[in-house]
Amino acid sequence: MATFTTERLKQALKHFFGYDDFRFNQLPVIEHVLAGKDVMGIMPTGGGKSICYQLPAMLLPGITIVVSPLIALMKDQVDSLLANGIHAAYLNSTQTQEEQRDIIALARAGNIKLLYIAPERIPSNSSSFIDFLRTLNPSQFAIDEAHCISSWGHDFRPEYLKLAVLKRNFPNIPVIALTASADRQTQNDILQKLDIPSASVFISSFNRPNIYYYIRPKQNTMARIAEYVKKHKNDCGIIYALSRSSTEDIAAKLRNVGINTAHYHAGLDPAERARVQEAFQKDDINVIVATIAFGMGIDKSNVRYVIHHDVPKNIEGYYQETGRAGRDGLKSDAILFFSRGDIMKLKGFVEIDGNPEQTAVSLKKLKMMEQFCESDTCRRQYLMNYFGEQFPAYCGSCDYCMSSLEERDATIDAQKFLSAIVRTNERYGVGYIIDILRGSNSEKIQPAHKELKTYGIGKDLKKEEWQWLAQQLLAGGFVSRTEDQYATLKLNDKSRAILKGESKLMLVMQKAEREDVMQEESLEYDRELMNTLRSVRHDLAEKENVPAYNIVPDNTLVELATYLPTSFNELKDISGFGDYKVSKYGGAFLKEIDRAIRTRNLQSRMDMKMPKNFKKGTEAKPAAGETHKATLALHKEGYTIEEIAEKRKLSLSTVEGHIAKFVTTGEVDIFKLVSPYKVDKIMELIAESNNPNIGLRPLKDRLGDDFSFGEIRLVMEYNKLLK
Repeated sequence: MATFTTERLKQALKHFFGYDDFRFNQLPVIEHVLAGKDVMGIMPTGGGKSICYQLPAMLLPGITIVVSPLIALMKDQVDSLLANGIHAAYLNSTQTQEEQRDIIALARAGNIKLLYIAPERIPSNSSSFIDFLRTLNPSQFAIDEAHCISSWGHDFRPEYLKLAVLKRNFPNIPVIALTASADRQTQNDILQKLDIPSASVFISSFNRPNIYYYIRPKQNTMARIAEYVKKHKNDCGIIYALSRSSTEDIAAKLRNVGINTAHYHAGLDPAERARVQEAFQKDDINVIVATIAFGMGIDKSNVRYVIHHDVPKNIEGYYQETGRAGRDGLKSDAILFFSRGDIMKLKGFVEIDGNPEQTAVSLKKLKMMEQFCESDTCRRQYLMNYFGEQFPAYCGSCDYCMSSLEERDATIDAQKFLSAIVRTNERYGVGYIIDILRGSNSEKIQPAHKELKTYGIGKDLKKEEWQWLAQQLLAGGFVSRTEDQYATLKLNDKSRAILKGESKLMLVMQKAEREDVMQEESLEYDRELMNTLRSVRHDLAEKENVPAYNIVPDNTLVELATYLPTSFNELKDISGFGDYKVSKYGGAFLKEIDRAIRTRNLQSRMDMKMPKNFKKGTEAKPAAGETHKATLALHKEGYTIEEIAEKRKLSLSTVEGHIAKFVTTGEVDIFKLVSPYKVDKIMELIAESNNPNIGLRPLKDRLGDDFSFGEIRLVMEYNKLLK
């Protein structure tokens, strides 16, 4: 195998794909392939996995064979490669025999660099297919969505099990396995079943810093979804639902309020599925309501939001589905509507007859999904910890971290809640108890229960506030819940102590949340020019009959409308413009930029464009906002946390959150805020817990009243800094 310097690989990356530098672990993965070594790359969705085999394909002799699970995914990848001037093709069941013969002839003649095939085309015992592959002189085998080979993964496909035949028949040809979501058990399974046990494994950060995570209680769900979608009517989004009928119902309701929406599921006629998918890719339809059958085949870069109407079965699936948003790196939202009813429904779905071992694994994964939805910690930290990655307890971009938190005495409300459980004989779940407390007139409330002293006693709190209290009680072990389908609430010793007034309940509660979950982009681009450039892209895409984002993605348009390049050479400095795209499409964009400069007295700002590797910040630690900096400035002036809170009219916990962020970066000295004795004591308990997800409440219970929540939170951040 040939040796390539890093500089030469960067030049090739810029030439073929228009990118200035490698992301995540792309470079070491590519170097292993070029050295003829087997390798597995695990990168977040949108992290550029395809570059890991597409770039080597252009540098190695022969053809690259790519195994891809979905026809739509193949077509999208091939369209994207063709738009970059790269010879690529696919073989699948949508083609006529004549079309397939033509592709095979081109491949044998050496006129195709990447050939995409479905796993079904690789029989495990067919010498004729292996002989066919030998005639193509393959340089590498790329297995996309490699988690499909593992029965422990979230999207197992039996046909992937045959792929070990590739390594057995081509022992000297490198195999590259790629996936976005695989826990440790799934990773090991992939290597064994592909027969590449010695492959090097490169795991990039699972963090998608541009995705903002939100979890909402499942109430007035359709009205809230419709309100959100209307607010973002110019953005593309995917709404996931659990069943086919739900997708049709949700789409119909959105259309009734004037939202251009289509539904998608595996039960549709293939021609209709293809029509809907193509319309979405070309931005003719902005919103798709779909089951999980939709998504793996979508490489659409400008999806601005993903909404889960129903809870996914596991975190791997949730992570991959939310990862459909923001693949261009721009800010995007992931919103999940949670109810325990969904969890109970899913428990029946994940059970596998005759396979108790896999059923147990599936139920455990569902339990982790439930804990994620109910946890009172940073959403991003929970996700990262799930995949084995350490992350600070504050991300600044999830519903938990963007909320104001306060510690308050919740004893009286807890006593009301626990009393309602007792008076209904510990036979009901959270929803029914809340209805009793709020005096619901629902027919499901038994007449005798409307005579109870606790009926209507909790009208002063909103339903969401009672739900939050219930989640806190359950998470803290202050009340128990049965594991059957009824999820009945039961009292325990901690509950009875609170009910009798023998102990207090102090809870960290969420206050108000920032209203706007879709803030404006921080880049100051010219909006009028941006709209014009969108039209240029749309016209080019119509002529080429490809999705608009295959011409250039949204983040490229943002850069064009921000920096206003005026020449072909300057255009090469815009991310996403390789040499081929500059020559083919550059003139059309430059023409409109020039017109805007002349007619509207704009000025090019290319001199302000900094190379990516000079930009500050890291993906794991989002840059501090102005409000955080204001807190830091006051801290450096010598103000105490309490004084800062009073001066800035913020809650104490909000200021503590700001300071905690700077403890993580090392800009604040922990020992100026917390005594060395307390720091040591808190860190000792964290180490003893052997639980990276341990929360504030369990630590506070162990440490007692001498330690405040704020002190514990700051030391938790300091502890992560030392890792």
